[in-house]
Amino acid sequence: MIVDLAEPYRDTEVGREAEALLAPCVQCGQCTFTCPTFRLTGDEWDGPRGRIYLIKQFLEGRNPDPEFFPPAYTLETLEGRSIGANLQLHLDRCLTCRSCETSCPKGVHYGRLLDLGRELVEKQVPRPFKERLARRAVRAIVPHPRRFKAFLRIGQTLRPLLPADVRARVPAPRQAGEWPQRAHARRMLVWQGCVQPAVAPDINAAAARVLDRFGISLAPAGDGCCGAMSYHLAAVDEARAMMRSNIDALWPHIESGIEAIVLTASGCGTHFRDYGELLQDDPHYRDKAKRLSALTKDIAEIVLAEWREGPQHDVPPPPQPLRIAFQSSCSLQHGEKLNGIVEKLLRRAGYRLMPVQYPFMCCGAAGTYSILQRELSVSLREQKLKTLLAGKPVAIATANIGCLAHLALAAPVPVHHWIEFLDERLPSARSGNAG
Repeated sequence: MIVDLAEPYRDTEVGREAEALLAPCVQCGQCTFTCPTFRLTGDEWDGPRGRIYLIKQFLEGRNPDPEFFPPAYTLETLEGRSIGANLQLHLDRCLTCRSCETSCPKGVHYGRLLDLGRELVEKQVPRPFKERLARRAVRAIVPHPRRFKAFLRIGQTLRPLLPADVRARVPAPRQAGEWPQRAHARRMLVWQGCVQPAVAPDINAAAARVLDRFGISLAPAGDGCCGAMSYHLAAVDEARAMMRSNIDALWPHIESGIEAIVLTASGCGTHFRDYGELLQDDPHYRDKAKRLSALTKDIAEIVLAEWREGPQHDVPPPPQPLRIAFQSSCSLQHGEKLNGIVEKLLRRAGYRLMPVQYPFMCCGAAGTYSILQRELSVSLREQKLKTLLAGKPVAIATANIGCLAHLALAAPVPVHHWIEFLDERLPSARSGNAG
């Protein structure tokens, strides 16, 4: 794709990056049909090809041509709106699922292009007061663990008194269970995150129990937001400040020889892996960020490496098949590129995985998307639950806290992190070390 940058972007760092990101795209459309929002709305402007075209036109300072796509895909909202307002509308509707990256034959880094477009348009297009207030409120509460926990506990306490539509958005409390106390020579850290400790403290406790079986001590790291939430809301400076703070908190552990930084939330894991790239222009944090990214591991990678094949590590088959459906989170599939690993581990543990159609389809959680794009988010969840429940599973497993919380609010069966299912099936550490 050839881009004729408008004067404000010519010979600038942001302009050069935008050109490099846009150049591989040939507008072939292979990404379109794996885009959840396009499949939901049938609107080309709400697909990656349409959004890329709008970003290009924005950088060129030109209004989009409504006839660029066939008439069936021409969006009425293009009429009478500025290029910036149209771009903002359709970038807001994007889930950042990055499914399009997986299906792109040219390797377009759409995720980075999306964030760049959001950052630029946020500076130039004023939002209505109600939108500004909602986005600011989300950023003021959700990424801060203590504030979020207090807000959640109030909601859970008052849950019986809340209106039905509000009550349906408040998750039920979960218990963490025992955290293993045995000391091992091998040490890893697990990142707590901002939402997960309050919503589902049982996830990291289960991860610690599983790794204890393999002779690994898993210690909780400092909590806080990884920065992804603010970054995807175009609050880039805020996000980078969070990232630097996280590096400072983790650095003493890294210097002491910690083996890995384990993430049980694939969304956070995806962002942690990008620290090295996102802070590459910061001379004080560039090298530290690269090292942190290199140490980042999803819990699935650790378990796969430690749970070695062999009769001594086999799990006895259950009395009857345990039917579950696995919702492979977008960040696990398209961000961390770990598709298929969790499924393999669950099958080894004796679970029977029900087939799920359209596994690339997002559940609609997508960080703050379920709050700020409520209607689209609920529609996507309804479609996802239809495919997950088609095989009549007794439970649903997932790999990300956002997906878990979002699906659990509407699913008729229990929804848990997959590591909790593995914890249920692996032999107890007291009956022998599995590693």
